[in-house]
Amino acid sequence: MKFLLYNIRYGTGKYLNQPFKHIRGYLGRSNWHIHKIGSLINKYKPDIVGLVEVDLGSFRMKSKNQAAVLARITRNNNVFQYKYEENSKYMKFPMVRKQGNALLSKDEIIEKKFHYLDSGMKKLIIEVETEKVDVFLVHLALGGKTRQKQIVQLYDLVRSTKKPVIVAGDFNAFWGNEELAMFLKASGLKNSNVNSQPTFPSWKPKKELDFILCSQEIKINDFKVIQTKLSDHLPILLDFSIV
Repeated sequence: MKFLLYNIRYGTGKYLNQPFKHIRGYLGRSNWHIHKIGSLINKYKPDIVGLVEVDLGSFRMKSKNQAAVLARITRNNNVFQYKYEENSKYMKFPMVRKQGNALLSKDEIIEKKFHYLDSGMKKLIIEVETEKVDVFLVHLALGGKTRQKQIVQLYDLVRSTKKPVIVAGDFNAFWGNEELAMFLKASGLKNSNVNSQPTFPSWKPKKELDFILCSQEIKINDFKVIQTKLSDHLPILLDFSIV
């Protein structure tokens, strides 16, 4: 099986090499660019796709949901959710409230759960159960102390699962991947990126921010950081089997 993880930056990567790239990269239109991302996904034929920073229907997409568009392009089942809880102050802002994360799966999605952590702005964890694996998709906080609090809660969620587990997402591990060391040791998970290849920024990668972590039942056959500038992050691809 193959798992692809990609922080797609709301599909606005086409502005990366233009003036005011950070502002335009957040506010720019993405309804055409998202099809390039769909083509990239199809090229690698993943069974499961974790998507971080997905536009779920703002003006950037002319009210279209990027998760639904990519699911149609890749012929996958899809699960998506807004980043912020319904009563959050962030849900009062028209564009911000359409920001979320998503999972695509070729296998049937048996169950889905949406967890919101107690601390941080980025609180959402999507949990999806398929026939073979449980997947947790995360996007952790920018602040290091807040991330550590979130990781403790994530551990509590992961340890209750009975199937082989994949925990994937943008961990924003700006302190270095050492900040995940205790989590990996306690949970028994392993980092599929054994050589710590950097994933951010895509035009000159320096930091390993994106992770696919696996339980011991998952054998890592191959791991690849895909070189592309469709977003500010690089996608990562895990080829695995269950033993």
